[in-house]
Amino acid sequence: MPRAARGRVAALNFIFVTVLLDMLALGIIVPVLPRLVVDFLHGDAARAAEVIGLFATVWALMQLLFSPLLGLLSDRFGRRPVILLSNLGLGLDYVVMALAPTVRWLFVGRVLSGITSASITAATAYISDVTPVEKRARAFGLIGAAFGVGFVLGPAVGGWLGAKNPRLPFWFAAAFSLLNALYGLLVLPESLPRERRQPRLRWQDANPVGALALLRSHPELLGLATVNFLGYVAHEVYATVFVLYATYRYGWGGRSIGSALALVGVSSMLVSAAIVGPVVARRGERGTLFAGLLLGALGFAIFGAARQDWLFLVAIPINCLWGLAGPPSQSMMTQRVSPSEQGELQGALGSVRSIAMLVGPGIFAVTFAAFISPERAVKVPGAPWYLAGALLILAAVVARVVLPRSASPAGAKGPVAAPDGGLAGGSS
Repeated sequence: MPRAARGRVAALNFIFVTVLLDMLALGIIVPVLPRLVVDFLHGDAARAAEVIGLFATVWALMQLLFSPLLGLLSDRFGRRPVILLSNLGLGLDYVVMALAPTVRWLFVGRVLSGITSASITAATAYISDVTPVEKRARAFGLIGAAFGVGFVLGPAVGGWLGAKNPRLPFWFAAAFSLLNALYGLLVLPESLPRERRQPRLRWQDANPVGALALLRSHPELLGLATVNFLGYVAHEVYATVFVLYATYRYGWGGRSIGSALALVGVSSMLVSAAIVGPVVARRGERGTLFAGLLLGALGFAIFGAARQDWLFLVAIPINCLWGLAGPPSQSMMTQRVSPSEQGELQGALGSVRSIAMLVGPGIFAVTFAAFISPERAVKVPGAPWYLAGALLILAAVVARVVLPRSASPAGAKGPVAAPDGGLAGGSS
C-alpha cells in the first residue's frame, strides 16, 4: 500500500476510534446519571425527571451554540488542535462529574460535555479533508457504525460498572477520553494545510444564525440541509416514545426494551459499516439517499401498524436501512463547499441537528399523548411512527426537487480538498 494511502487509513482509523470512544463515554453514563440525580434529590423521582429533562435540553443548546464555533476554529487553525483539545476537555468534564458533590456540579458537567462533544464537527470535517470524493459516503458510513457500536456497548458497560459503584462509569469515561487525547497527540497528523485555511476567524458566523447562512448559499446545499433536518427530527421519535410505546402497546419490561434497542444499535451498525459502501458503488449517492429515506419510512409505517410485538421487531432492521441516506447526503454536501469551509459546514449541520433535538421530542410526545388520550374515541398509538415516516417521505420529496438526475456539485466554491502529506491517497 502506498505511503499516502497508509496515512489516510491511519487518520481515518483515529477519527473512527475518536467517535467510538466519545459515544462509548456518553453511553456509559446513561444508566447511572438518573440514579445520581435521584440520590442528590433525596429520592424525589418527579423532581429528578424535571432535572434530567433540563440536562438534555441544556446539552442540546450547548451543541447548537458551539458546533459552529468549533467548526470555524478548525477551518482557521486546523482540525487537529480542535479535536485534541475537545477530547481533553471531555475527559476533564467526566472527572468533574465523577467528583460532583451536588446536582449543580453535575449540571456543570453536562454543560461542559455539550460543549466538548460538539467537536464531532471538526472530526467530520477531517474526513472530508482526507477522503477522495468517491469514497466519502463509505467513510461517513463507518463513522455511523462507530455511533452504533457506542450505542450498543456504552449503556451495557455503564450498567455493569454502575452496579458496582455509580461513580465508576464516569471515571471510565474520563479514562477513555484522556487516553484518546494522548493517542491523538502522538499519531494524528493535521489534515488541513495552512494555505487552505480561512485567513481569519469570522466571528459573525460563529453562531447558529451565521452558520446557517452558509447553507443558504446554494439551493442544493439548502435542500440537502432541509433533508437532514427532517431526518434529524424524525430520529427523535426513538428517544421520545420508543420505551413508552413498547410499554403501552406490548407490555414490554426493561429486558425486552433493552434487547430491542440493542437490535436497533446492531442493525444500524451493520448498515453503516457493511452496506452503505456497496450500495453507493452500485446505485450512486443520489439513488442511495432515496433508497434509505423510503426504506426508513416503510419501517416507521410498520412500527405504527404492528399489533404484535414480533412484527415490530421484524421492522427494526428495515427501518435501520434508513442509515443508507445519511452518508451520501453528507458526502454530497461536502462537495458543494470549498476546502476551507468544511468545518463551517459541519458546524452548521451540528446546529441543524441540535435544533431538531430541541423541537423533535415535544412534537412526538404531544402526538403520542393526543392519540392515546382517554377522551379519544379511536386511539392510534402508532401516530408518532406514522408522523416520523411522513417526515422521511417529505425529505425524499425535497431531495427529488433539489437533486435532479443530472445534479452535480456545480455550486461548489472551490476544488475538493486534498490535505498536505498526501493523506487523501488519490485525486478526487
